[in-house]
Amino acid sequence: MRPIFQVNGSQSSAKISIEHVAEIWNRWRKVDDIWLCAIHGRILSLRQDSTHLYYRAAFPDNAFEPPTPPSSAPGSTADTPPEDDDTEALVRHYLNLDTNLTELYEQWSRADANFKKKAPRFAGVRILRQDAWEALVGFVCSSNNNIIRISQMMEKLCRHYGPLIGHIGLDPYHDMPAPSILCNPKVESHLRQLGFGYRAKYLYQTALLISQQHEPGWLDTLRNPESPVMGQKAMDAGDMQPEGREGYRIAHEELLSLQGVGPKVADCVCLMGLGWGEAVPVDTHVWQIAQRDYKFGKGKHNSLTKATYDAVGKRFRSLWGKEAGWAHSVLFTADLRVFSDRLAIQITEKDIKSEGAESRPKIRLKEETVTAISIKREFEDESIAPDHSVAIEAATRVKRRKKAQ
Repeated sequence: MRPIFQVNGSQSSAKISIEHVAEIWNRWRKVDDIWLCAIHGRILSLRQDSTHLYYRAAFPDNAFEPPTPPSSAPGSTADTPPEDDDTEALVRHYLNLDTNLTELYEQWSRADANFKKKAPRFAGVRILRQDAWEALVGFVCSSNNNIIRISQMMEKLCRHYGPLIGHIGLDPYHDMPAPSILCNPKVESHLRQLGFGYRAKYLYQTALLISQQHEPGWLDTLRNPESPVMGQKAMDAGDMQPEGREGYRIAHEELLSLQGVGPKVADCVCLMGLGWGEAVPVDTHVWQIAQRDYKFGKGKHNSLTKATYDAVGKRFRSLWGKEAGWAHSVLFTADLRVFSDRLAIQITEKDIKSEGAESRPKIRLKEETVTAISIKREFEDESIAPDHSVAIEAATRVKRRKKAQ
């Protein structure tokens, strides 16, 4: 058994509700109460109950390239992780678990009475750290679309062009295809046959541009250095300006050069794929929030134009700072009826220790609640001590009572 990392006693508070976040995960499938996805060369499984967040990874026995179309014969996967298994780090990175969300909520609430009023009911809203290419493809597919159809498109794209990682039962799981895989001239017409519509052209041309006109890894050069790819050291991203930091503005402008990418899609990719927290995507729904709660909609800002789009972003950044996009996402979620009665779970890390050895590292953090919650590596047989265990504190929120009419 390998020990988990040590945080040296610093306080680290995280809030996560898988149901809140998973509603908009484009490639994740729900089987009973488990969410599954092929990601970073493994099939990752996540499950959350009232006390724990569990994860498990199944790895392919051998690396291989899938046939196109892929074989229907189930491939083999190994439950035993490789010696260099980084799934614990991947889960923490992908779900952005090490960010102190309690401090952010307090900061945003001090700056904004409207946020203070609405945010406590939605403690589980979390900005994911998606791969830039996956985020770009997902948001190009989101144009004039709904969550169900976006998920179907992403599943078809991966099934027809992505590497096969393995099977769960008879169901195949494919990872995202690289941009170079989508550069075949037949891809556009094939994607149209699969129901992508006009987005097929955007995806093909964007993949072509990224693969042939930029160096490998170009998208990641646009990342916020304070939110690097997993395993890299964070660096300072410069001074915050009303329009956002210089790196954000450069990334936004570069993304606008791609097919199917307008200001909103560029901001979505900056926020969720490149780590630029000040990116504020403004669609008609966010515009309605700005009108209703932040006095937009009068004078020169009476409609959603380019100038108004920029003005909304500046206003929210002036309130919430360099994580304005995260705060805006909380209000966006709070305004959606689908989430109005959901239970959010607040998770505060308390003890992290590998079981069974005195020498293994331990985390002691602020204790705020009474229910233990852990991140565990295995969840099939809870009588077996997990290889990786994170003891965490949780508080559950009682559903808000409806006001008397």
